[in-house]
Amino acid sequence: MEQLEFNAPHAPTEKAIEAFEVVERTIKIEILKSRNDWDKHEPRMWSRAAGISNEDLVAFTIRDDLVECRSAPTSYGTIILGKIRLPAVRDEEGEGYIHVRIHDPPNRGTEDVMFHSLFTDEGNRDEDGRPTTWRAIQTRDTPLEFFNE
Repeated sequence: MEQLEFNAPHAPTEKAIEAFEVVERTIKIEILKSRNDWDKHEPRMWSRAAGISNEDLVAFTIRDDLVECRSAPTSYGTIILGKIRLPAVRDEEGEGYIHVRIHDPPNRGTEDVMFHSLFTDEGNRDEDGRPTTWRAIQTRDTPLEFFNE
């Protein structure tokens, strides 16, 4: 596997906003699919969205709510990570954010951008390797780092 060299976290550029806008609808569908799937077997994953309707949970726009990006070139295009604010989530931890990974293949502009995945953190593993915390909605301070899901 090739070594990925991500640039430092930064405010989104116009090009990144355009790339994420191509897959905005898919991101919203994947958030709801993930929430539904996790709620069946581990509801703590989306617990920060408890009491928030599906419609309100995905009531964000890329232009207004994409707050941070990182990218890395690969032999097959560019991987772009994005931190997107979920305006409906505001709790004792502050505002809520999701981390999204998309891929922009080489040579074609943004029309062929593809959604890859949402970051769902299964963390703080116990001595048996089982997670003890579950988090799909991050805080503003959660570092935007590569994830493979």
